[in-house]
Amino acid sequence: MNATAKIRKVTPGSDKAKVQEIRRKTVAGSRRAESLARRIEEGAAKLAGFAERLSENEWRSPVSATDRRSVGVVVHHVATVYPIEIQLARAIASGNPVTDVTWELVAQLNGRHAQEQVEVTKAAALELLRKNSKEAAAVVRAFTDEQLDNAAPFSLSFGAPVTAQFVIEDHALRHSWHHLAKIRKGLGR
Repeated sequence: MNATAKIRKVTPGSDKAKVQEIRRKTVAGSRRAESLARRIEEGAAKLAGFAERLSENEWRSPVSATDRRSVGVVVHHVATVYPIEIQLARAIASGNPVTDVTWELVAQLNGRHAQEQVEVTKAAALELLRKNSKEAAAVVRAFTDEQLDNAAPFSLSFGAPVTAQFVIEDHALRHSWHHLAKIRKGLGR
């Protein structure tokens, strides 16, 4: 039997065409999700790598004149909120609006976290950063294109209907980069 005899014609709407379309979407979705997950891991690794090299004095220094939390508290903060950020992305991915999370609530949670973690050690913060960023990336890797493209009202974006991919990029992915830049600037490094 020659090679051309083994090739079956795929007609639109056939079961084989549907299977091929599902495979195409799955591969495309896994590539997009994989890219997002890698960027989450990259940001966390950059923050961890920078924080590892800090002296104890730098670790305890305030981030800036306007953010009086210590560098260590902020590193721990980034680690702590990965599960929350991923939970929000999952809600949007499922088409569920997020209406009860406000910037005022975020400020309250951040203030409470800063009080509770004032003595956080570098080892504890870095361990949590690595663990939670790895878990966040694993969850993101499981998102499909359809889930990434789902949009729903999101209170942290003033009720705008944003996609799950936007929530991932603007929160879990961007967060470590954002705070690393602030820490570097505050320390003059």
